[in-house]
Amino acid sequence: MVNNMTDLTAQDAAWSTRDHLDDPVIGELRNRFGPDAFTVQATRTGVPVVWVKREQLLEVGDFLKKLPKPYVMLFDLHGMDERLRTHRDGLPAADFSVFYHLISIERNRDIMLKVALSENDLRVPTFTKLFPNANWYERETWEMFGIDIEGHPHLTRIMMPQTWEGHPLRKDYPARATEFDPFELTKAKQDLEMEALTFKPEDWGMKRGTDNEDFMFLNLGPNHPSAHGAFRIILQLDGEEIVDCVPDIGYHHRGAEKMGERQSWHSYIPYTDRIEYLGGCVNEMPYVLAVEKLAGITVPDRVNVIRVMLSELFRINSHLLYISTFIQDVGAMTPVFFAFTDRQKIYDLVEAITGFRMHPAWFRIGGVAHDLPRGWDRLLREFLEWMPKRLDSYEKAALRNTILKGRSQGVAAYGAKEALEWGTTGAGLRATGIDFDVRKWRPYSGYENFDFEVPVGGGVSDCYTRVMLKVEELRQSLRILQQCLDNMPEGPFKADHPLTTPPPKERTLQHIETLITHFLQVSWGPGDAGAGVLPDGGSD
Repeated sequence: MVNNMTDLTAQDAAWSTRDHLDDPVIGELRNRFGPDAFTVQATRTGVPVVWVKREQLLEVGDFLKKLPKPYVMLFDLHGMDERLRTHRDGLPAADFSVFYHLISIERNRDIMLKVALSENDLRVPTFTKLFPNANWYERETWEMFGIDIEGHPHLTRIMMPQTWEGHPLRKDYPARATEFDPFELTKAKQDLEMEALTFKPEDWGMKRGTDNEDFMFLNLGPNHPSAHGAFRIILQLDGEEIVDCVPDIGYHHRGAEKMGERQSWHSYIPYTDRIEYLGGCVNEMPYVLAVEKLAGITVPDRVNVIRVMLSELFRINSHLLYISTFIQDVGAMTPVFFAFTDRQKIYDLVEAITGFRMHPAWFRIGGVAHDLPRGWDRLLREFLEWMPKRLDSYEKAALRNTILKGRSQGVAAYGAKEALEWGTTGAGLRATGIDFDVRKWRPYSGYENFDFEVPVGGGVSDCYTRVMLKVEELRQSLRILQQCLDNMPEGPFKADHPLTTPPPKERTLQHIETLITHFLQVSWGPGDAGAGVLPDGGSD
């Protein structure tokens, strides 16, 4: 199977890309640390992957952060269980690894640092000394893989209950409930769970009191999960003054990575919809693009435009909920009901095209599930005639209101430096004046062919700036949708590629090799949201 896939795509330009190996940062690193200090891994992502020694990790990270055009954002950090990996191709021996994904805004380039770890020595130094947002990433890595983070300021669970046993993302951890022993709630377990419910400030990194008095602790939330998520804030009060607070994000780990280990490349698509429940097809996009890049699959122009159209519809749907619930939180109820009327029109359009509403699982590796139905253009045109007037009414009736402004301007404010240090992306980053939008800076699925602007703020991101930026982004999404309506290409809705699509009937009657290629590789297929896929020569 592995050889068949490699031979099939060996001549494809996407498959033979090696431009990331010539990235100037590789030379800068070798000039500073020596030509033999690193192992540079060939990948299909276009991102340099550099294996560094654990002892050099912080020094390399600090060097990258202080370059003339620095790598200023830690975009992602996580672990990986590599004990079952069979194809290493000159890479360092690693039972486990930890990767650090850094972004340089000025270069518009990324780099990924990886540290190889042996099973009997699972430890890395904390990255929080360089990037404060590494804190939560490292807690998750410790929790999911059992990798010790030396020097971490508060290494405790973040995703799972305090009484959880084991490390869920290890390959030897059960992936399904049927693989566990039958559950029994013994008296000892019940006592343990009750003890875990007892609030202890020390467990949250908080002080119980001073020499003279005890603090009062108050739970704010958790809120109802329908809109904001199950979010709880523990407040530490000295009289009426909040002296400290700790967020508790709840048991949010749904095992998406673990589920992927049991799925084929195609059958994992429905799981992507549920990564963020409002995203729909936006969640499917980075996954199918990653797999297509891996396999060297180029999709028709019609597929690109259809994907952009569905993604922008879901973007509008998500932004409408953000804007309306923001207004509700500040004190006005009516816009929420208006927004749900508008969102219903989007769901009607999405359902007419895909057959489903919130979680369509409609994108496919190499295309989409089926072609656009008759009448899709009429429904989209009606929506584009309806929505701009509604946006004007939201802005005039609520968002320009002096009371709303007074309650939101200057609240939860931060600048560009803080946004970058904490890994903020999307409107939260652009509100600080940085116009980083991957649709413009790193266009995918044909976004480079669309005419739209990137709204930015004036330097400080606060609650009001962010919501107004979302309104402007809605207008730009409507602008993109209008171009999809006016310029939808003709052509097939799936790629003519043996890894994704059965051959046309007339070709199967002429050459038996046509079917052989397809059936040998039917289960093969080959991020701001991103999806990373790490193949190892199998069908999942």
